[in-house]
Amino acid sequence: MGLRDRIQDRRAERREEKVHYRMRQKLVAIGDDSWIEDDNGNRVYKVNGKALRVRDTIIFEDANGRELLKLQQRIARVRDTMAIEDPNGNNVATVKKAMIAPLRERWTVKIGDGPDLKVQGNIVDHEYTIENDSEKIAEVSKRWFRIADTYGVEVDADVDPVIVLAITAVIDSMAHEGK
Repeated sequence: MGLRDRIQDRRAERREEKVHYRMRQKLVAIGDDSWIEDDNGNRVYKVNGKALRVRDTIIFEDANGRELLKLQQRIARVRDTMAIEDPNGNNVATVKKAMIAPLRERWTVKIGDGPDLKVQGNIVDHEYTIENDSEKIAEVSKRWFRIADTYGVEVDADVDPVIVLAITAVIDSMAHEGK
């Protein structure tokens, strides 16, 4: 087996180690419902945007309508913050926009019982990565689809896709707020 064959085999293995999802731009407009699809076009997660009480709430459900996560905007904060909670109201993660981000937008994600994540890149154009320490665990990109207002999320197979997709939905909501 030559070097070229080994490189091609490794690329194929890496592709198999990733899970791909398709999301719509401005997916989480409050008051709207949207679906997240897998590689085969199957609807796997529903994003239910609700305007409740004083803050906006987004319910993240599986294909059967079972609530998985609740995404809620935190009010009275200096910088943009949204909390991701489980169905019982326990905080799973908190997403915050960095105050100063020259050239590229940056976000931090405080994971309740895991390592913090860094999100950086061109958020508005849906070209960014989500990293755990210095290791990329997910990538968001519009270049994978030719359909307008559609972007892909590629998640490492050993990472919980629900939390990564919820983080992506939160960032999409916060980045396009008021637009």
